[in-house]
Amino acid sequence: MNQLTVALLQLTSGGNDQDANKAKGELFCRRAQAMGADIALFPELWNVGYTPAHTWQGTDELWRGPELWPPEEANANVVQPQSEDLWADQAIGRDDPFILHFRDLARELGMAIALTYLEKWNGAPRDTVSLLDRHGEIVLTYAKIHLCEWSPVEATLTPGDDFSVCTLDTAQGPLKVGAMICYDRGFPESARILMLKGAELILVPNASDLDPLHLAQFRVRAYENLVAVAMANYAGPGAGHSVAYDPIGFPVHGGKASWRDTLVVEAGEREGISLASFDLDAIRAYRTYETEGNAFRKPHRYGLLTSPDVAEPFVRVSATGEPFNRTKR
Repeated sequence: MNQLTVALLQLTSGGNDQDANKAKGELFCRRAQAMGADIALFPELWNVGYTPAHTWQGTDELWRGPELWPPEEANANVVQPQSEDLWADQAIGRDDPFILHFRDLARELGMAIALTYLEKWNGAPRDTVSLLDRHGEIVLTYAKIHLCEWSPVEATLTPGDDFSVCTLDTAQGPLKVGAMICYDRGFPESARILMLKGAELILVPNASDLDPLHLAQFRVRAYENLVAVAMANYAGPGAGHSVAYDPIGFPVHGGKASWRDTLVVEAGEREGISLASFDLDAIRAYRTYETEGNAFRKPHRYGLLTSPDVAEPFVRVSATGEPFNRTKR
């Protein structure tokens, strides 16, 4: 049995205090390594705790959907920040001391770290995860493609432009790893592209409320693509539930397939570390014969999937008050 262990770091943040988040992140990485983790996974935008430089009254949990934000009249006398100021002076480059600190830590611990941060970028920042291998090298960087365009917080960011997969050196040998972030999970194409690029494990930093319906998306992405999926979310009421699934839904025993639950681990809502251990040998063997994945796809019939056209009832207005134009983002 070739076991790979991912530590799901379900944390409460220090808001946008990057020094506090760096110190706490290091503490939990050290704990994860002591628990036997091969990879430590942070929730989304860890360096700033998913907290813009300016927030407005009543929106201390900014990832929540617009239906849960305070009514406009509650903020009538509050001066709202300009969109370009929401993330002012918080974005960091890949050569920032925050990143370098965790690269050194990964090298010291001999453990890979999936580090999330607000990345400095031409124009507006990006919502980014970089996978640091156990030697401290950045082997993958991915910026969130499916930003929450209805949110004034995320609509100001620059979306990513591609899904990437890397070969991660682990104590269990090389492993193909991809990443997507939070809302990316809601689009089957995200995980499907990662599978087509060879991913065996998909890491998902997250910052959102999670209920059984949204959790089911992670289960389905793992099963339909024959990949392992690991997600880390922030702790807190309505949030939490960091989760991992393997894809082995119908293992064969004695020549007969029988259904099994693919859940590996699910956290509650409190802060802590959950370990997700994946049997790589079993997953790889399952991928050689199961009917999901890429075996029977018919891509020549899927042309409409690349159409930019949007018709009712799916026309939406973005946080800027304009109809969402997917071709511009």
